[in-house]
Amino acid sequence: MRSFFFALVFSLLSAFAQAADAPPAVANPDLEKRVNAVTEELRCLVCQNQTIADSHAELATDLKNQVREKLAAGMSEKDIIDYMVQRYGDFVLYRPPVKTTTWLLWFGPFLLLVGGVALLWYRLSRRGKEQDDPQAAPTEFELKHAAQLLDSGNGNGSEPEALGKEPA
Repeated sequence: MRSFFFALVFSLLSAFAQAADAPPAVANPDLEKRVNAVTEELRCLVCQNQTIADSHAELATDLKNQVREKLAAGMSEKDIIDYMVQRYGDFVLYRPPVKTTTWLLWFGPFLLLVGGVALLWYRLSRRGKEQDDPQAAPTEFELKHAAQLLDSGNGNGSEPEALGKEPA
């Protein structure tokens, strides 16, 4: 009986509840598409590895709002991107152009890779030559170290016992 009463109350309450249509997320969907297109081309200056459209940083939100305001005011996408580049430099572009000031940005990683491979090849080839030469003379350090080992012996000037000879 108790469960019947709760079911009745629940059904009466749900009958009074009315679902309202969700308001549109944005007032102008065409403007938002244009804003997203522009912000996909601009780098977040805080995150540096995300576009402004993907970032939730405060500065990225401010820049996205600036883009929205400028588009609503009638500026073109190219004008807004040019404005951002003028204000923040080529770094603000998510895909910076290849020009003399950005060569290091574009080709630097490849130069480091080539330099690293060349250094590795040089070191490995040099090590191989040192190991392959059985006639290589010992270095001065190795000679001194060997003399110290022979001189230390067992303390009485005779040959070390490790060679199998008994002291005199």
